[in-house]
Amino acid sequence: MRKIFLLLALMIAGTAFAQENPVNNYKYVIVPRKFEFFKEPNKYNLNELTKMVFEKYGFTVFFADEKLPDELALDRCKALYGDLDNDSGLLATNVYILLKDCSGQVVYKSEKGNSKIKDYKKAYYEALREASASMASLNYKYNGTGSVSTKAMVVEEVKFKPLPDAAATTTPATVTPVVNDNQLFAQPIANGYQLVDMTPKVVLKMYKTSQPDNFTAQGEGKNGVVFKKGNEWFFEYYKDDKLVSEKLNIKF
Repeated sequence: MRKIFLLLALMIAGTAFAQENPVNNYKYVIVPRKFEFFKEPNKYNLNELTKMVFEKYGFTVFFADEKLPDELALDRCKALYGDLDNDSGLLATNVYILLKDCSGQVVYKSEKGNSKIKDYKKAYYEALREASASMASLNYKYNGTGSVSTKAMVVEEVKFKPLPDAAATTTPATVTPVVNDNQLFAQPIANGYQLVDMTPKVVLKMYKTSQPDNFTAQGEGKNGVVFKKGNEWFFEYYKDDKLVSEKLNIKF
């Protein structure tokens, strides 16, 4: 009798875990064409293979540059983002399979896939295969809720560079509007915020000044200021000695 009760308890616990597993809230996975630890896209065919792994376990998977379903194109937070964590050393190739939400928060990390094969291509194949085997324990089944995590990701700080003197010229500003669906999410960092797009990718860093709603800013080779005018945010910087003003769609 005790064995029966124990078996029922384990079954109930397993069902509860499956329902609470945050991965089950997502139908889609988006995979990059190139992993950050390689210089070229789809090195060793690893991106294609990673996409196949997620498909094997029941996800609907797209590459980041593919045409997406309308519901996903309008809200990329409805997808998880597949990635590989490369922890390889001189004597072994080690990888983990990751799933992140749209803010970069890791919601799943596989067991380590390991290979000691000297041929890099074969080693990555073996390591990926070993890491993917542990995904069976996810027991993934989409629950149709589509809810997402909103925790911020941690990104390495970059050094601040000197700003151009905005008062040094009276050249009229060129205003570059940003389309409404180009949403940027403000995530707190030391002394300010980082703006993250839907990829997710950090596109701009804003640093506090003595004035509220006024920030020095740096991103993608541009140095300038971000400020609030009315209910709208703008990023201003100099390009070819001309003042450029970009309207930003920021969600704090």
